Amino acid sequence: MGNLSVATFGGGCFWCVEAVIQRLKGVESVKSGYSGGFIKNPPYREVCTGRTGHAEVIQVAFNPDIISYHDLIFIFMTSHDPTTLNRQGADAGTQYRSIVLYHDEEQKKIATQVFEEVKDFYNDPIVTELTKFDVFYEAEEDHQNYYNNNQEARYCQIVIDPKVQKLKKMYADKLID
Repeated sequence: MGNLSVATFGGGCFWCVEAVIQRLKGVESVKSGYSGGFIKNPPYREVCTGRTGHAEVIQVAFNPDIISYHDLIFIFMTSHDPTTLNRQGADAGTQYRSIVLYHDEEQKKIATQVFEEVKDFYNDPIVTELTKFDVFYEAEEDHQNYYNNNQEARYCQIVIDPKVQKLKKMYADKLID
């Protein structure tokens, strides 16, 4: 990946997190997938049962000269509710947990710092899981670039659009033109 870095995290449905993060300057690619579980190469239908241990996550290739890991995690932590255990909105189960999978000790340190920085934004304690990255399994093709390909879908309009609009208001200077 050259001078690119990799980050892996999830905050509920991967379609939502993907739609927010792929709009940021310095983000080269975003892939939806699964991580944090115990079954190799799980299909979506199995992850949805909650029995594979996996969370829906995204894996981000980003240019740290344009956007820092700190900024990625900060935006991620303020674009979903990191205080609800195993749930985001109507999506419930361990597969929808808030999770940061750090790739090295520096990422762990930065994520811990960001958790501390954003805790006062919320009334309840942050329950985002912080776990060492092990493996990422890419989701099926129909889950990739979902929001951009399906903006007319009701889920996109009702659930994802408000997150994208919030991003535009809060982080306009960090967005792709």
